[in-house]
Amino acid sequence: MSDLKHIATLIACAPLLACASPGTELAPYPPAEAGHVRQIIQLEPRDDEASYKVELIIGKELEVDCNHHWFGGQLQEKTVSGWGYDYYQLDKLTGPMGTLMDCPGQAKKKALVTLGGDPTLVRYNSKLPIVVYTPRDVQVSYRIWSAAQETRKADQR
Repeated sequence: MSDLKHIATLIACAPLLACASPGTELAPYPPAEAGHVRQIIQLEPRDDEASYKVELIIGKELEVDCNHHWFGGQLQEKTVSGWGYDYYQLDKLTGPMGTLMDCPGQAKKKALVTLGGDPTLVRYNSKLPIVVYTPRDVQVSYRIWSAAQETRKADQR
């Protein structure tokens, strides 16, 4: 009888074990389209994950001068149908664009030229990967932001 219970438990847990095997955490996410790649960020578990955010930094490394450079483009947040998992998609970068200052005597240097606009901050969740679809030649980096423990009260007037 206990063998039968043991077998039933293994059968009931099989779908969970399949989800835990390497590579299957991406199974719900669509494959990348032609000319694009799926870039993955897997976060380490932390205490109080609600106190953290992840900034997505998307761009290309280019030779630049002293001007400020950026790319145009729209990073869209989408949801995996039937699963509710979010992912991000960038169809294309336009540009680069930049300011037009004179840079006499200054050599060009390699630098990451990023998507312009406000920073993209996403929820810190170590249980799910952050999945970003981009053109093949685009780099995705990230930075972890944390909230200070100290809070302050607003003045009432």
